[in-house]
Amino acid sequence: MQAPSRFSRGDMACALSVIVIWGLNFVVMKLGLQTLSPMVLGALRFMAASLPFIAFIRPPQMPWRYVVAYGLAQGLGQFGFLFLGLRLGMTAGMASVVMQTQAFFTLLLAVAFLGERARAMQWAGLAMALSGLVIIAAGHGEGALQMTLAGFVLTLCAAFMWAVSNLVVRKAAQAAPGYAPLPFVVWSSLVPIIPFWLLACLQDGPQEVARQLASLDIKAALAVLYLALLATLLAYSLWTRLLQRHTAGKVTPYSLLVPVIGLVAALLVLGEHPSPLQWWGTAAVLCGMVINQSQGLMQTLGGAFRRSMP
Repeated sequence: MQAPSRFSRGDMACALSVIVIWGLNFVVMKLGLQTLSPMVLGALRFMAASLPFIAFIRPPQMPWRYVVAYGLAQGLGQFGFLFLGLRLGMTAGMASVVMQTQAFFTLLLAVAFLGERARAMQWAGLAMALSGLVIIAAGHGEGALQMTLAGFVLTLCAAFMWAVSNLVVRKAAQAAPGYAPLPFVVWSSLVPIIPFWLLACLQDGPQEVARQLASLDIKAALAVLYLALLATLLAYSLWTRLLQRHTAGKVTPYSLLVPVIGLVAALLVLGEHPSPLQWWGTAAVLCGMVINQSQGLMQTLGGAFRRSMP
């Protein structure tokens, strides 16, 4: 089926819903980590995203190595590093910015392992974003509501693992064109559950894990449900639906709004105030993303301008 040339109102609603869900995601993680340790939060998140649904959602029609690889990279790798980074001092607002560097890690990995070619503007955007990351790292601190260097490095590791999972998705799409995204994300969410529980017992000890589960409060429970049902199942399915209906160049520029939502939410809910250096670094990273996605962004803006014309 040929992809529609225009975003319908429904498509726009889907895109904006995903942006808001993913933008608020980082604040929700911070709130959940006030009660739960990183590995326990990871285990509960992926249990809630998989176990209630596997009884009536069939396994994805693709080789299982892609399901397992995605579950380890995106589940255990991305969110294991991210939750640990947030617990060790990464602020929610800066996490929403730094995680977007997955686009640049994906570019580098695709060039190295998939033989893809990058445009000159993409390399320029990568250089700009790298300078922004250096500036953000220079603005780390050790006080309350300050980004720590350890948290920053762990969040970069999470962005890299997100990029690895993107490559797994590309390989899976080649092996099983047109696969249904919901079964894929549900069944791959089974993979990191046991590793998360093992790491939780090793890191916290079985007695501490049991104590956290016994004292689970409504805030932590709602955080788990938000991360599992909204940020994982709903947002991923809506985003994949958009990518199936439209070119990536029309869809991906909307992701530029995720850090904006993340920074505003962190300011309003958690009282985070990035330092001047972090604001300058954030601006450089976002400029790098705009340059990197300049072709798709121009298509999106051009389409919006044409729709506004009488």
